[in-house]
Amino acid sequence: MVQSSILGFPRIGGQRELKKVTESYWQGKVSVEDLLAKGKELRAHNWKLQQAAGVDIIPSNDFSYYDQVLDLSLLFNVIPDRYTKFDLAPIDVLFAMGRGLQRKATETTAAVDVTALEMVKWFDSNYHYVRPTFSHSTEFKLNQEAGLKPVNEFLEAKELGKADKDSLDLDPISLLDKFLPVYKSLLAELKKAGANQVQIDEPILVLDLPESVQSKYKATFDALVGDESLPEIVLTTYFGDVRANLSAIKDLSVAGFHFDFVRVPEQFDDVAAILNDKQTLSVGIVDGRNIWKTDFSKASTFVNKAIEKLGKDRVIVSTSSSLLHTPVDLNNEKKLDATIKDWFSFATQKLDEVVTIAKNVSGEDVADLLAANAASIKSRKESSITTNPKVQERLATIDESLSTRKVPFDDRLAAQKDKYNLPLFPTTTIGSFPQTKDIRINRNKFAKGELSAEDYEKFIEKEIETVVRFQEEIGLDVLVHGEPERNDMVQYFGEQLEGYAFTTGGWVQSYGSRYVRPPIVVGDVSRPKAMTVKESVYAQSITDKPMKGMLTGPVTCLRWSFPRDDVSQKVQALQLGLALRDEVQDLEKAGITVIQVDEPAIREGLPLRAGKERSDYLNWAAQSFRVATSGVENSTQIHSHFCYSDLDPKHIKALDADVVSIEFSKKDDPNYIKNSQTIQITLV
Repeated sequence: MVQSSILGFPRIGGQRELKKVTESYWQGKVSVEDLLAKGKELRAHNWKLQQAAGVDIIPSNDFSYYDQVLDLSLLFNVIPDRYTKFDLAPIDVLFAMGRGLQRKATETTAAVDVTALEMVKWFDSNYHYVRPTFSHSTEFKLNQEAGLKPVNEFLEAKELGKADKDSLDLDPISLLDKFLPVYKSLLAELKKAGANQVQIDEPILVLDLPESVQSKYKATFDALVGDESLPEIVLTTYFGDVRANLSAIKDLSVAGFHFDFVRVPEQFDDVAAILNDKQTLSVGIVDGRNIWKTDFSKASTFVNKAIEKLGKDRVIVSTSSSLLHTPVDLNNEKKLDATIKDWFSFATQKLDEVVTIAKNVSGEDVADLLAANAASIKSRKESSITTNPKVQERLATIDESLSTRKVPFDDRLAAQKDKYNLPLFPTTTIGSFPQTKDIRINRNKFAKGELSAEDYEKFIEKEIETVVRFQEEIGLDVLVHGEPERNDMVQYFGEQLEGYAFTTGGWVQSYGSRYVRPPIVVGDVSRPKAMTVKESVYAQSITDKPMKGMLTGPVTCLRWSFPRDDVSQKVQALQLGLALRDEVQDLEKAGITVIQVDEPAIREGLPLRAGKERSDYLNWAAQSFRVATSGVENSTQIHSHFCYSDLDPKHIKALDADVVSIEFSKKDDPNYIKNSQTIQITLV
């Protein structure tokens, strides 16, 4: 019989319970015992949910109070000295590394201001992990004081009768020989606790790995298998294509492998060929990163291909990645259009999907479920909601002229100098000012109908004026209106664009207690009316200095949404580019001639491996930006901002913006500025 499994489940709780309890703990409103009890309750709920759905192999250790990689730093004693000076409890050390530690001075103690560890995107997802900091003096050991988290959570699950495997992420390679014995001792502790199988995540295998890293795999995993004191290992990858690194893992004596066949179905033949006659194959066929229903017919056909090659007993139906990246439960959505809602599947529903597919390929009768699924897939495919003929017609008109400014940059520069007469080193700010408590309260009142549109508009204008006057007082040259009317840099625009849907409870963890509610692209995107003109025009009316219009770029709008899976991301980005083009031109007509189009997500969308896919992405990403911005006059100045993006200057230049703002506060690389000298740069 084919078994079902998942790689991990969202830890946040269906009502954001984890966020509420951790923030209450940080504020001193609940005790550490309350915090730990809530974590235990959430873990038990998740395991019971999976058991009730019929999932055969249920993971433990997919829970974290902050970040799963940070948990490993604490577990293996990878703790920089700056966090060890304050006699903190282990959970507080964890939080200090994740979010920093600040304390006000008292009569007897000095103020404390300890920075957090660096936060980095988890591959090409929208999740952030806390990067471990190693040094030559790092002493790996199992941090007994912190508790052996993977063992403890496995025992919790075992007590409930739910544990089948444990989940671990392998730490970086640089100190591997020193680290391996400690890692092995943890596996031994898990085996003592009754864990017969451990999932070891190695998503690094989807990257371009040097031979020096590839060559480490055989000896490393040989040291971790074949010993009765250690559990079996399932080596797990996701997010991409492993074929370039198959030579590194093809002779490993692990119990099985997991591969992502949602992202790269074409890798099946190659990866199946490396399995020996006993190893299992976990088929990642239910999308762990998007919210669309799985087509049971197509998925079952794919799994049957694996069964034909390996037999039912060696095949496991699973999610492509952890379900951490999807909202918890579609049943929490009470306001979604019923037709659109029927197309979605959140984490809880994906449990049913892996179970149903496993039952179907095992020969069980799931005809009713297959029929309902087929009806949902057909409904979406044939719905007029997904297709807008006018958008399709306009998309077909995109050519070089629609994505090229009228004259080259040097000619535009001369026109802009004449128009704005700015100083040699003009000053500006990125755009958004802090969202104050008053702003949140009044926005909430307006949303509930407790504040009239007229009163809310007056409040927003007052906030804008405060921001404008402050910038004038400190002497900035190009001003912003502060964006008090905006709830989120993507959601705000999506709510005004056709082709988007929104949830009320579709929260996903971005990092720590920062959760986001990504919009969902459900159809062709267009802009029915102006989105930002009113506020920008008001701001310009109360100052003589240039006022920047502020927009979020097409790639960022796409990357920070759940995209469609029935058309390419290139098509979706170009549609967004056309919608933003209309907004840019309306701003210009209204007298706003400095316009910033932010693209902080353009780097994170970069395909993980070098090659044609990456170059194609960079081409259409730049094209969609130029489609949005190229319809203006030479004297109109187009800005862009890349936040923490680490882009090659030649790719920034391909956007053909007039001014680029790049964050250098954490960029200790003078050559980066030198290499960017062919474009105007604002250092942030």
